[in-house]
Amino acid sequence: MSPLAISGIVFGVVFGGALLGMALRALLPEHHLSQDSKDVVKLGMGLIGTIAALVLGLLIASAKSSFDAQKSGLGQLSANVGLLDRILAHYGTETKDAREQLRANVADVLDQTWPEGGSRSGQMPAPGRYESLYETIQALTPKNDSQRSLQSAALKTCIDILQARWQLFAQKGSSIPVPFLVVLVFWLAMIFASFSMFVRPNATVVATLLVCALSVSGAIFLILELDCPFEGLMRISGDPLRSAYQQLGR
Repeated sequence: MSPLAISGIVFGVVFGGALLGMALRALLPEHHLSQDSKDVVKLGMGLIGTIAALVLGLLIASAKSSFDAQKSGLGQLSANVGLLDRILAHYGTETKDAREQLRANVADVLDQTWPEGGSRSGQMPAPGRYESLYETIQALTPKNDSQRSLQSAALKTCIDILQARWQLFAQKGSSIPVPFLVVLVFWLAMIFASFSMFVRPNATVVATLLVCALSVSGAIFLILELDCPFEGLMRISGDPLRSAYQQLGR
């Protein structure tokens, strides 16, 4: 399910909690709405609100950390791709096939992850094709110490690329547990119910609760978008890898 759809559900549940509070106000006997009842509800909801704020902050920090880690990993991958191409270029003309293979692999990643004019966001593909590039480099037969040194450096850089690719591929799933999110939304719904339970409904109250519910669902939307860095509206830019791709083979 997309982050926009989930945030829409969150908005419905949270604002539904506010409507539930209005309904309870109409149904409860008057003595249940006394000042003592208000104080107890305020204390209880204050505790839940504090916990919800801590959980929401934890989710934001976790999603941002995951986003930054994958963005950094993509930058390192792009740098290693350019470095590997230059190492192979200095090795000699024998690396022509390896350089073409590297270029094809990078083009495949760009096409699948950041499709040109695509109607949907891309997915980070599995990095299996880089293993054949490693085998191609390993099959080279150095003729002197300089080529042996360059081959060793190329193999190490290729391993670094493979490691970065596997890390990006392994981290592409959501890092936010669904039960975590469900419990948080339940808490928020109960908090909104307490907001509207002890106040007479009017246009100002409804509009305020509506804006607050939109704000909460917007925060959930941002968290889910950050948690899927290669999809959606806030996905990581492929410009670093495109820049490296444009330099390949030169």
